[in-house]
Amino acid sequence: MENVRLSKIERLLQKELSEIFRRQTQLSHGILVSVTTVRVSADLSIARAYLSIFPSEKGDEILKSIRQNARTIRYELGQQVRMQLRKIPELSFFIDDSLDYIDNINKLLNN
Repeated sequence: MENVRLSKIERLLQKELSEIFRRQTQLSHGILVSVTTVRVSADLSIARAYLSIFPSEKGDEILKSIRQNARTIRYELGQQVRMQLRKIPELSFFIDDSLDYIDNINKLLNN
């Protein structure tokens, strides 16, 4: 039962974080930030969000900017989910490089 609850919370956070990043990157053309996965600790105190950033060359600088604005993002997230969650977890962001890894494997197989 606990796993079902955690997975629902993870999906809710993923959806709302995706919407926050969509609104923020709407003004900057050519940059796309998508939330691929969110993992929440059992006590709901920490959420790890994995981001896919396009173009991947700018990934490090965009991730640095997101990490600097983590408190603001957490506040916006709290405003969105305040009716569903009592406690808003601390957010930590990481780059999900699985698409780059898949692309590299495809290039190696084609050669």
